[in-house]
Amino acid sequence: MFSNLPQDIQIVEVGPRDGLQNEKKSLPLTTKLEFIERLTQTGLTKIEATSFVRADKIPQMADAENLFSEINEKFKDLNIDFPCLVPNLKGYEIAKKVNVKEISLFSATSSEFTKKNINCTIDESFVRMRELARAAHSDGKKIRAYISTAFGCPYAGKMTSKELISVIEKFLELDVYEISIGDTIGVATPKQVYDYIQDFKTVVSLDKVAMHFHDTRGMAIANILTSLETGIRVFDSSAGGLGGCPYAKGATGNVATEDLVYLCESLGLSTGVDLDKLLSASQFILSAVEKESPSKYFQTLVKR
Repeated sequence: MFSNLPQDIQIVEVGPRDGLQNEKKSLPLTTKLEFIERLTQTGLTKIEATSFVRADKIPQMADAENLFSEINEKFKDLNIDFPCLVPNLKGYEIAKKVNVKEISLFSATSSEFTKKNINCTIDESFVRMRELARAAHSDGKKIRAYISTAFGCPYAGKMTSKELISVIEKFLELDVYEISIGDTIGVATPKQVYDYIQDFKTVVSLDKVAMHFHDTRGMAIANILTSLETGIRVFDSSAGGLGGCPYAKGATGNVATEDLVYLCESLGLSTGVDLDKLLSASQFILSAVEKESPSKYFQTLVKR
């Protein structure tokens, strides 16, 4: 153990989008912008800003166009990427108008999940995304991919690595630069993570893979450690552990960025993140949404 660790890792901070998108309390644009500004001061270099989705479906993201216009103006001189989730061509056209440079596409290993989430099967989702990917590549945009329910689905149960590999291959055909493998409802275990990585690394280079864990059953950090040992060096996380899956009963948020940074630094891995400034950003947004953080590191440092 600990014989195959990378020297550093890349963190994709998803708090402003994935962390906030299902919050019932609507936040003003100024609050979101201050949250993002605080995150830019932590040393994070990739912050997922928002998603260009239907306001009636995800009201929290209704201000995406205005928010990103502000981001472009306020942080244009910073060496930070601000990817945005884009579900369709209509959303893409708005994202393009405000000069989003990197978009994220998404599907899942379970058609039952995609039907509930985006009202189509996996295959139908890729029909939609092919045209979108062609447009984005033509415009010089970078494309990242998300795969939900990689290890388990709230409707279909356990997912197999074969099902995951099938979706990975579909995304590779769209020429995405990176694929984020998501444990959407937090059911993955270290042995399952290890086995699935061994299986899917036969079709995709691990330097094109990120892992995205939720901490529903307290396994996120153990799963990250397993992923590190197998050669993964990119991880999604959310400041303060914000987020969750509205389609899965009891599914708590993304792994907290604080816990991820603490783990990596304890192993001597560079993250480039200032934990004190990260805690400040998390305190700010948790206060705004009136929630406690599930992060053990956060709880220990803030409440002591």
